[in-house]
Amino acid sequence: MTTDKLILDACCGSRMFWFDKNNPAALFADVRIESHILCDGRALEISPDIQMDFTKMPFADESFHLVVFDPPHLIKLGSKTWMAKKYGVLKGSWQADIKNGFDECMRMLKPNGVLVFKWNEHQITLKQVLDAIKCRPLFGHPSAKHGKTIWMTFMKGISK
Repeated sequence: MTTDKLILDACCGSRMFWFDKNNPAALFADVRIESHILCDGRALEISPDIQMDFTKMPFADESFHLVVFDPPHLIKLGSKTWMAKKYGVLKGSWQADIKNGFDECMRMLKPNGVLVFKWNEHQITLKQVLDAIKCRPLFGHPSAKHGKTIWMTFMKGISK
């Protein structure tokens, strides 16, 4: 599959961190299409442009300049909880799934393309994730409460 979009958000969820949730340069993808009312009464819409599994993406090699990878980060969570609805849940095969998703993101990047990878260490540490993907970021930054959310940047052809 080919596209004219410059950016892929491979696990867009409800597009929480996007300033422009309909950015015309971005293709928003997710395995889920869902609507929920959260416990605080807010509506949660997961409405990707394309429904797909981040471990097997349908795009040609070198399709995007920038890929955003914000996969689910929780494994111990009831499927009906508000956190599962908001963030999704990883399967028991999370190491292989994250590695396959990371590899897919890198495959689809153009030469010198950039991958922004967001992870939260609530249940799985950053070290475990980096061991699974077998690649080190160029740089990153912890954020959020207690610094457990880490934003990492990789570049195709540079990151090893």
